[in-house]
Amino acid sequence: MRKIRMRNIAFYALLIALNVVLTRVASIRIGGGGTEIVRIGFGGLPVIFAGIIFGPLAGGIVGALGDIIGMIVSPMGPYMPHFTFTAALTGIIPGLVIRMFGEKISKTSFWKLVVAIGISQVITSIILIPLFMKILFSIPFAVTLPGRLIGQVVHIPLYAYMIKLLANRLCVTIGVC
Repeated sequence: MRKIRMRNIAFYALLIALNVVLTRVASIRIGGGGTEIVRIGFGGLPVIFAGIIFGPLAGGIVGALGDIIGMIVSPMGPYMPHFTFTAALTGIIPGLVIRMFGEKISKTSFWKLVVAIGISQVITSIILIPLFMKILFSIPFAVTLPGRLIGQVVHIPLYAYMIKLLANRLCVTIGVC
C-alpha cells in the first residue's frame, strides 16, 4: 500500500475546505419540504479534482469529509448518509475511470476528462441524488431531474476544462501528477 505524504494531506484539507465553501456558501440553494431540492454552484469541482489528480481514494475522502463538515457548518435539513455516500462516489468514479485509461493526467485529453466526469455526474447527480430524494423525502423525479440535467450539461465540460487547466499547471509547478 502506498503511503500518504504530508503534502498530499495538506492538499486534501485545502480541497475539503474549498468544497465546503463552494457548496455551502458560494452556491445558490433552493429548498422545499424541509430539504434542498436544487443547488447551483461548483462544489463538486474540488471533489472530482481530488479523485482525478490524487486517485479514487483521495476523491472519496475529500467528498465524504466535505459533505460531513459542510453539514455541520451549514445544515439544510437532516443529515442523511446517502448523500455522503454520493459525495464520496463523486470523487471515486472519475478517479477510477481516469485510471482505466492508463495515462498520466497531464497527458489525458479533454475528451477523456469529459467522459470520466460525465460518467460520474450521471451516476451521482442525475441518478442517485434524485433517487434518494424520492425515497427519503417523496420528492418526485419531475421536480429534481430537469434542473440537474441542465446543470450537468454546463458543469461537465466546464469541470473538464478547469481540471485540465489546473492539472497542467500543477504538474509543471509542483509535480503532483
